[in-house]
Amino acid sequence: MKYYAGMDVSLEETSICIVDETGRIAKEFRAASDPEALILALGDTGLQIDRIGLEACSLTAWLHDGLRGVGLPANRETD
Repeated sequence: MKYYAGMDVSLEETSICIVDETGRIAKEFRAASDPEALILALGDTGLQIDRIGLEACSLTAWLHDGLRGVGLPANRETD
C-alpha cells in the first residue's frame, strides 16, 4: 500500500496527515516545525511514505531540504 503525507506548517508546530492510496486517513499527528522532529515523527509511524507534500511558507525550503537530505520524498508546492 502507498502512503502520502501532507504537512500544514506553522512557525512552531506542523500538523501532519498521512493517507493511504485510497484516501483513507492512516495517521494524524503534530510535531515541532524542525526537520529533525519531523523526520523522527514520520519514522515513528512505521509507514513507508511515498510522497510528502509541504505547504508553502517561510520554513518550507528549510524543512524540504532537511527531509530530502535523509532521503525522504518531500516536495514543495513548486516541485
